[in-house]
Amino acid sequence: MTGAFPVRRMRRLRRTPALRRLVAETALRPDDLVAPLFVREGVDEPVPIGSLPGHVQHTVPSLLAEAKQLVALGVPAVVLFGVPAAKDAEGSGAWDPDGIVQRAVSELKAAAGDELVVICDLCLDEYTDHGHCGVLGADGGVDNDATVERYGRVALAQARAGADVVAPSGMMDGQVAAIRAALDGEGFTETAVLAYAAKYASALYGPFREAVDVTIAGGGDRRGYQQDPANRREALAEVALDVAEGADMVMVKPALAYLDVLAEVARTCEVPVAAYHVSGEYAMVKAAAERGWIDGEAVLLEHLLAVKRAGATAVLTYGAAEVARLLAG
Repeated sequence: MTGAFPVRRMRRLRRTPALRRLVAETALRPDDLVAPLFVREGVDEPVPIGSLPGHVQHTVPSLLAEAKQLVALGVPAVVLFGVPAAKDAEGSGAWDPDGIVQRAVSELKAAAGDELVVICDLCLDEYTDHGHCGVLGADGGVDNDATVERYGRVALAQARAGADVVAPSGMMDGQVAAIRAALDGEGFTETAVLAYAAKYASALYGPFREAVDVTIAGGGDRRGYQQDPANRREALAEVALDVAEGADMVMVKPALAYLDVLAEVARTCEVPVAAYHVSGEYAMVKAAAERGWIDGEAVLLEHLLAVKRAGATAVLTYGAAEVARLLAG
């Protein structure tokens, strides 16, 4: 009988919902969530994104309305992605002072002030006509050094517009150092940097590429600069480099397929760690729920709780508004 006591003790504490809440090791709250939002230039009304149910390419007015709802739900932050009307080889729209993201940031900060943390994705892929995250060299590959110089320009344009956080996602070597130097050199010492430090060359980004109208030229991919899904130690090295260069926060992307990486980064890293529950992860839940195969709400909550349990400080998720409503009960 004695040997059964520890087992029975655990069962006793699962008996009622209130007991389970009392002893829960991990809690998911609206405060943990960051909502990705898309804003498109040159449209008069929001454009639905077929592979991301419930999401649209916003106009600036509809973006402001969505942000207002998120604030009311207790979601503290958004991350913005731009869809420009025109693209070029350099992605110059990314640092245009009148670019779509810069205009949206100015409007958001004027409307929401410090009630909402505005994070700007900092990359060139939405703005280049070839779909890569940087400037291409003569050999057709991404020119790392030329690209990080452009990233500095983008960071300044976003900071001048009022961004609270810039989030370099291109996985270029030295990108954090270049951005921090550019920001500090122009007096934007309070603008934080959230580095996509462990971003994998994942097959889960398809719906996102539809959302930002990105096609990688020539059927190419980004495996030359994003991380190999086979590697874990490499992620820890990338995170350490970004922290040493001045990152205020780091990110693991995707989330669910890389929970082992997320847990190890969270255990060893000295700065807050975000995780991106990416478009493919979200879309799979929605597709299965639509067919009646799963309880979509329950699975979405379970997914995000797992990401929190693995050690994420913040979770970027397309389910932010839905989950915040569910948590409010």
